[in-house]
Amino acid sequence: MRRGAYILGALGAVSLSVAVTAQVVGEVDIFGDPPPNDPSALIEPAIGDQANEDLKLLEHSNHSSYEGTPNGEKADVYVEAAIQPLQQTSEKIPTGGKPSPDFGAKRYTTPLLMFEEFGPEKLDPSVQAGTNPLPRPKIGPLPAQDPRSAARSAPDGTELEAFLAQPGMYPFPTHQSNTLDANPWRDDVAEFLGRSVNSPAEGRPPGEGWAHQRWNEMYPQAFFKTAQAGSRVNNGFRDQKQLHKYKVGEFGPGGLYHKPFLTSKANGTTAGIDVRFHQNFPVQHQNSVWTFDGTMPPKLLMVRYGEPILMRHYNALPIDPAANKGFGLHTISTHMHNGHNPAESDGVAQAFFFPGQFYDYRWPIQLAGYDTVNTGATDPRAGFPCSPGETLFVNDASPGKKACPANGVIKIRGDWRETMSTQWFHDHMLDFTAQNVYKGNAVMMNYYSAIDRGNEKIDCHYTDPNANDPSKVPTKVNLCLPSGSGMPWGNRDYDINLVIADKAWGRDGQLWFNVFNKDGFLGDRILTNFVYHPYLDVRARRYRFRILPGSVSRYFALALVHERTDTKGEIKATVGGKKISYDRVPFHMVANDGNILEHAVPFDGTVDLDANGDKLEHKGTLPQMAIAERYDIVVDFKKFKAGDKLYFVNTQEHADPVKTNRRIPVADVLTGKYKPAVLEDKDGDGVADRWTDGDPGVGKFMELRIQSCKNAAGKAVACVDTSMNPADYVAGKKKMVPLKLNRDDPVHHAKLQNATHREFKFGHSGGTDEQPWTIKTDGGPGYNADMRRITAAPQLSTGPTAGGSVQNESPYEVWYLELQGSWDHPVHVHFEEGIILRRDGKAPPEWEKWARKDIYRIGPDPHAGSSVEVALQFREFAGTFVEHCHATQHEDNAMLMRWDLERPGQTLAMPTPMPTWDGVHYTGSAALATFKSGAGTGTTYQLGQ
Repeated sequence: MRRGAYILGALGAVSLSVAVTAQVVGEVDIFGDPPPNDPSALIEPAIGDQANEDLKLLEHSNHSSYEGTPNGEKADVYVEAAIQPLQQTSEKIPTGGKPSPDFGAKRYTTPLLMFEEFGPEKLDPSVQAGTNPLPRPKIGPLPAQDPRSAARSAPDGTELEAFLAQPGMYPFPTHQSNTLDANPWRDDVAEFLGRSVNSPAEGRPPGEGWAHQRWNEMYPQAFFKTAQAGSRVNNGFRDQKQLHKYKVGEFGPGGLYHKPFLTSKANGTTAGIDVRFHQNFPVQHQNSVWTFDGTMPPKLLMVRYGEPILMRHYNALPIDPAANKGFGLHTISTHMHNGHNPAESDGVAQAFFFPGQFYDYRWPIQLAGYDTVNTGATDPRAGFPCSPGETLFVNDASPGKKACPANGVIKIRGDWRETMSTQWFHDHMLDFTAQNVYKGNAVMMNYYSAIDRGNEKIDCHYTDPNANDPSKVPTKVNLCLPSGSGMPWGNRDYDINLVIADKAWGRDGQLWFNVFNKDGFLGDRILTNFVYHPYLDVRARRYRFRILPGSVSRYFALALVHERTDTKGEIKATVGGKKISYDRVPFHMVANDGNILEHAVPFDGTVDLDANGDKLEHKGTLPQMAIAERYDIVVDFKKFKAGDKLYFVNTQEHADPVKTNRRIPVADVLTGKYKPAVLEDKDGDGVADRWTDGDPGVGKFMELRIQSCKNAAGKAVACVDTSMNPADYVAGKKKMVPLKLNRDDPVHHAKLQNATHREFKFGHSGGTDEQPWTIKTDGGPGYNADMRRITAAPQLSTGPTAGGSVQNESPYEVWYLELQGSWDHPVHVHFEEGIILRRDGKAPPEWEKWARKDIYRIGPDPHAGSSVEVALQFREFAGTFVEHCHATQHEDNAMLMRWDLERPGQTLAMPTPMPTWDGVHYTGSAALATFKSGAGTGTTYQLGQ
């Protein structure tokens, strides 16, 4: 029996009932406290204000990450910062620096980089796995390596790709952390540190407390491997891992995206693509940009509900923590942004790991409500989209492997109303999230399901006569959002991922970041998918755009406009001496924060979406969008002809990194009335001195080019559009994914009256110069982040349940988030999606009224406000999670708090893991006096408000 395979205490009977469904014969999942002799055994926390004040006297919990620097301190990793404090300017954009040069690059001359799929494979223990270890760092030439020091360098790119391309997994993943095998970089680490090192292979904390929860029941069916590494040339090893394999649809021969980029060596391959923001720009050095695989295009993970997946994430960053061009830290922790995942795979800030190590993240990819709703897996709306010949283990009333049926969906457990669609994952290193994500540690993630399968022809919901009858389960459940139809699922021909972020670089073209400004960072150049002002070819049909702001401090408010060649449009302008005009282009929002809405929201000027008396302001213009919020929109290009050009425009102005300013009228942007300019180079250093007349982040940043429905050979291609019309799903018409809680229904509202109520206030109270940002909890004082402090501890209402069982719905908690001060804070609660009950005491606007969310904006802007009240349910998994401001310089300095989700009946608390080069040990945790009780019960609003 593998270690950890035992049953404990009163939960043994529950665990045993689940064990009979386990996929690994002879092993039993536990769902109880680790035994007393386990390194992660639970503790009696120190409770109260004095215990939490005492934490301030302890060494910072990530101090081990700086070992090997001259003083072993955080300041040591900033020695190579491009702009030291005495060199800072007073300019807010780019924050503390000079305007980023454009190297003569013309806008819209580089195509958009389409995301490259990781391409998961089936996890099969019988596969003869490759046994070559992670290649050690080598001295080598710039830009991919360091010519002087192996500790400051990276593995050879060809060797790294060969390593990642090996078949299978070695060593094979285990329930508990792999502390038996050694870090293959151990000798290099010892040489750098000047001492012996006992570094284990895996950086996951040891013991049952950080073992994969429900490992056998939700055993990984698929896996992929990737390494966080410095920038290098892509050699194309993932080409055949793409679902389309460059053979199908717009990615196939003759398609719009068959050639991934200008620098691809050939069509149908990413080989030859290097890391640069435009072909005129310099290549980024390995210490400037750190990405997954170390390459571009940016990566995309495509998963299917019901198929647990394992990501083996290797850390191939430099051993020397100062080998970072002055920003970013070589220890990392990967957070899948609000996947319904157990704590050990959430990427909590204190579960970081070191260069040479790996961390096995097992993501169950199960619908929330797995233990309480549809446990017999009978609802066709909860499903795994499949291809002929595929099977999937389903833990239903008759657990076992299920074959793909004729309709291409295997039914699974859980609540289909919890279906997610658009997500991302990114670094969550304690104190360094902003810098590491800015540096490139972020990818996007698409969930596929019975209702969002990435095929716009199969079993379409809109053709089903029962689709809008709430008393009947429809026989056809696929929403048929724009995607394509060449493959059974996962078509991306007309489903485009966009990550938008502001960046800045110096006169050498290398990315830089101001680590000394704790309020935030604003870049002066907008990149989309890491490309400076790209263009994208599109057909005259409907498209879905999955939009993610991956910035540090910058908010966006996006508009879509059509540039006309006449003067008949709604906005008149003169460009290059020629009179033209623009029209705002209407569209529909179909998802918010990765969650498909109950009703599509029309941004066409026909509805007053925020009840402020102005319908037209919403035509072709999205509301304010905070860092990490995701908006999915559907745009119909049918009325446009080949050669037409459209533009995405940012209208959200910043004058300061700590908060937004005003939204600029799109007409002022397009006519040039609002046009930031750079002033001359007065000091003769070859770089203009500052921006004037506005925010350079405002304006057009991406061009869309309408292409013919025929390819170069004259053959008709896919302008035929079989996707859903979102206008059929607006309020008053059919529903997409209904909310399970109606905030204004007295019956539903009654469920909230006895809910545990918790209160969190975000501001400066109690902060210091070094750690200025704090969170007040449940009426207590403001505290800085400390991962040893437990601020809240909700408790699960049930443990694991057998397939087909009938359980009560999990209770709600109500979390009240309040602004203290005049700053912007996009608050992120890990693990569960929430429903906004009230924003500033009033019903939320339409785009939030129908949404489940994981980012909750509070701030001075009318689209934010001073308070948000959120209903949350906690289910299935336990452990340590966090809540924080997603303006990540605030999070890192130190607006982050730990909360623990406890098992039913749990009385003791989780200890705190403390990672080091020699492995992870544990220390005791402290807790607030209200960590169990919260601030009381109920809500802060009454019906009728």
